Amino acid sequence: MPRLVSRATTRKHIMREVYDYSQPAENQQIVKITASKGNNLHEIETADKTRFLVSMPMRYRHYMWVKRGSFVIIQPIHEGVKVKGEIVRVLIPQQIKNFKEDKIWPAAFYDKQELEEKDDDNDDDTPMNTNRVQAMIEIYSDSDSSEDDPSDNDQSDDDDTVGET
Repeated sequence: MPRLVSRATTRKHIMREVYDYSQPAENQQIVKITASKGNNLHEIETADKTRFLVSMPMRYRHYMWVKRGSFVIIQPIHEGVKVKGEIVRVLIPQQIKNFKEDKIWPAAFYDKQELEEKDDDNDDDTPMNTNRVQAMIEIYSDSDSSEDDPSDNDQSDDDDTVGET
């Protein structure tokens, strides 16, 4: 007789798999979901712009959802004609960040802004923004000069005496 597992226990095991930060295996790849085709089939796009269908495994179907633009790790199915892979793991933003830090994230999935920032990080000879430093110096010099200027204090005393007379 098969042992029945409660829904809460199943969810616990699924979430443990989701928060697994290990890198994809050699035969697995990171892909982007481009469309949902129904019946737990999703169209994906690989880093080399190839598109095909992948399936969501039965154990994930009631516990997690993916939408267009999500990133997943898939395992190829060699005997598939239309469906050529199966989703192994849905990636959360923290996992994506870790993959980018470890430099295993496919270059095709970087945003243009991220690529520019990545290029900027490599430039050690970038000049400092002197306008920002100058503005800070002016702010500090204005506050210091008002405290040291005795003529400002004399004018305020004169205004008080005029009002009393």
